[in-house]
Amino acid sequence: MADMTDREAIQQFLEMLAAEGGAAKNTILAYGADLRGASELLEGGLAGADAAALQRLGAAWMTLNRASVARKSSVLRRFFGFLEEERIRSDDPSDALPRPVTQRALPKILSHDDVARIFEALETRRRERAGDALTLRLIALIELLYGSGLRATELVSLPRHAMRSDQPFLILRGKGGRERLVPISDRARAAVAAWSAHPNGPRGDQPWLFPSGHGFLSRVRLFQMVRELAGEAGIPPSRVSPHVLRHAFATHLLEGGADLRALQTMLGHADIGTTQIYTHVNSAHLVELVNARHPLMDKPKVRPS
Repeated sequence: MADMTDREAIQQFLEMLAAEGGAAKNTILAYGADLRGASELLEGGLAGADAAALQRLGAAWMTLNRASVARKSSVLRRFFGFLEEERIRSDDPSDALPRPVTQRALPKILSHDDVARIFEALETRRRERAGDALTLRLIALIELLYGSGLRATELVSLPRHAMRSDQPFLILRGKGGRERLVPISDRARAAVAAWSAHPNGPRGDQPWLFPSGHGFLSRVRLFQMVRELAGEAGIPPSRVSPHVLRHAFATHLLEGGADLRALQTMLGHADIGTTQIYTHVNSAHLVELVNARHPLMDKPKVRPS
């Protein structure tokens, strides 16, 4: 290979990720940390490592959990692929890296009945605390979490004019700076309008839809509010969080026959594999969906002769 140090090779790889791959800053930092750690274990011999060296590297990772080993191996495979493509080296020894089998954890989910109870608790609050600004704010937050599947950070940091009455969608910039179109239900728009119109709602001198102090509502406070509401609905608070409501949005849409690619776009997943986790949540429903809607289900069964 060309006479290049690990530091130079890693820097070139990270620059490529930023310039051509559009990788997020945190991703680049994480990749750099993994590569520098591997270089240190191989005493500066990562860029020129052969299969035997990578096997030693895998052995040094034996004390780590499978997810960490899988991540490190994935980073190094991309690194060696880059070195080969750039002709910095003539081969790719990454087949020698470990390939631990990892299983993505299934997301916590809420049933339709659970969600109904949450909205019943919201309605009870509305009746008992008529005209209360904090109740109107909470209703708007929950409607957006479950109705549009926003991430907690995306939700609390929404600009004050993010939604317009004549526009049934938002344009959000999510992870990695990727923009996506998020549909907003009539219910959510009405809830946001009620919150915005309240005298104690977002003021004209505030840039955020959900302001708090000198900034916007914190994710921690949102988490606390959601769990408090779960308790009022008779659901164990440990089962509910903003992210669980996002999961419920995705799961219930898929149960209703939503297209997986459309769901990927709405959730802002870069990888369809991330979205596919929801297909495992209610596989029985998907079987019923195929049996009910597949065109071959209307054809007569072929009998053996």
